[in-house]
Amino acid sequence: MTYYSLSDYLKKTFGTKVYKISLSTGCTCPTRDGTKGFGGCTFCSAGGSGDFAAAPEDISIQIQKAKLRVDAKFPKKTPVQERKYIAYFQSFTNTYAPVNVLKPMFMKAILQPEIAALSIGTRPDCLPDEMIDMLSELNKIKPVWIELGLQTVHEDTARSIRRGYELSAFESAYSKLKTQGLTVIVHVILGLPGETHDDMLETVRYLSRLVPVLDGIKLQMLHILEGTALGEEYKLHPFHVFSLEEYCSLIADCLKLIPAQTVVHRLTGDGPKRLLIAPLWSGNKKLVLNTLHSYLRQV
Repeated sequence: MTYYSLSDYLKKTFGTKVYKISLSTGCTCPTRDGTKGFGGCTFCSAGGSGDFAAAPEDISIQIQKAKLRVDAKFPKKTPVQERKYIAYFQSFTNTYAPVNVLKPMFMKAILQPEIAALSIGTRPDCLPDEMIDMLSELNKIKPVWIELGLQTVHEDTARSIRRGYELSAFESAYSKLKTQGLTVIVHVILGLPGETHDDMLETVRYLSRLVPVLDGIKLQMLHILEGTALGEEYKLHPFHVFSLEEYCSLIADCLKLIPAQTVVHRLTGDGPKRLLIAPLWSGNKKLVLNTLHSYLRQV
């Protein structure tokens, strides 16, 4: 089975290997600061889905430190001056602050010559018009990707994980972002409590029918982590989690639905091993990816 992978897209777009470096704006989330709740989404750790991101300090310093962490991945023959990176603002909700606070941070990153693009993780309900206008301005300098944490299209599940917004908020934000010419990548979590195989496919099917066609999708396996509300729920009332074989089969079914031009940014994901409660097999990233790729070659 073939699909449009992120590595293929990056080579086609930038002509070379490009690696993400995780940065932080220092923003929080409306489900954490009391605006829409406290504690965040039930699956979200204290790191805000950015457990490997940089500490919130000056962006230039963050970039330099983050580059050192990923430089070993480049082919040895790649000169330092030719290495390219995507500045990934990952932790929490990176548009949850005034434009005049965020614009200097994003501008400082995008003007770095080694930065090929910005990727900004956020929520659909944290994109007021003035924020989208600012992101559109930046997009004229270098590509700007907006990563939206949708997770599921099912409202009952969304309420149970304390997502804090309805599907209509996603639809409105998606339309506005695409009207402004921004690249949109949507995060989906597979394995949320109470969702069936068909429920998960319905989320992917919905995204596959979006107009304009979705630019990118991240398929993220649910990691149950220590220190989260979901982790406490699982300890008290364990629910089904995927076996590796079940997950491979689900991913294959998802990929069958995704349009050929939509970039698949992720087939699984990393949960910090020190916090991982379940599924424990997901802590072996090499095993997971090798098994997934082997399975997909056979279907």
